Amino acid sequence: MTDIADLQIVSLLPSATEIIDCLGLTDALVGRSHECDYPPSVKDLPVCTEARLNSNKTSNEIDGDVQTLMQKALSIYKIKTEILEELQPTHIITQDQCDVCAVNLPEVEKAIAKLTNSHPQIISLQPDLLNEVWDDIKRVAQILGVDSQAALDKLQSRIKIIASEVKNKSEKPTVVAIEWTEPLMVGANWIPELIELAGGKSLLSVKGKHSPYISWDSLAEADPDVIVIMPCGFDLERTEKESTVLTQHPNWNSLKAVQNGKVFIVDGNAYFNRPGPRLVDSAEILAEIFHPQLFDFGYQEKSWKPFR
Repeated sequence: MTDIADLQIVSLLPSATEIIDCLGLTDALVGRSHECDYPPSVKDLPVCTEARLNSNKTSNEIDGDVQTLMQKALSIYKIKTEILEELQPTHIITQDQCDVCAVNLPEVEKAIAKLTNSHPQIISLQPDLLNEVWDDIKRVAQILGVDSQAALDKLQSRIKIIASEVKNKSEKPTVVAIEWTEPLMVGANWIPELIELAGGKSLLSVKGKHSPYISWDSLAEADPDVIVIMPCGFDLERTEKESTVLTQHPNWNSLKAVQNGKVFIVDGNAYFNRPGPRLVDSAEILAEIFHPQLFDFGYQEKSWKPFR
């Protein structure tokens, strides 16, 4: 085990950076991915990755570029090996959960094999469920030589507050979480669990499974009480912009959620898309949306708002 004072950590995904912060080890970070932006102090760290995609394109164009790269067996992200060489990290945290979301494990292994000045330990995360996120926090803490119990207790206590308020609710809205607007994709993995925790009933996706593409006919048939739009990697402003394509579809205005003013946009990039501590914030956001008479955590307009 490396002595805490000697830790030199490079995080190659935003959720891992937030886990490091949650464990009180932010000062041990020496490098980050191009997407790591929380806590704000990490923005000053050297950037160790870059995307091969143009994120300013439309949702449909981005999806097409992703499919093209994957069909060619090319990574969507590039590791700046020369930066890693300079930083000489003791640990690199990556993931093997989604090749679209961040640099994957094989790419990191190839990059490390080229290093001559350091031999960092790889910590790879692969969570699909909430319990696996909490287990990852424990595992990262154990490897880095710190205790995770206090941090996990704080997160769990916030979840219990929501659960205790909604457990006796007889009316729980049906919910579809849209993770990509064109083509349509619904949020899975931990998203159905967050919806259930917040007092809703998740439709069209299975917890622990990867997010599936769906047809407009499937959405119309499900006809949920609530639609939450959370495109992967987009903040609230970009989500609002990308969601206008939904309103142009002929089935949109016939949906119950649309007719009842129950369509909401959220900051998926900061919260829902990142399997780390702020999934608890995500549950609180959903609780505010589903049961405004019970919850007011102060996220409205900052992290979510109605979509008109």
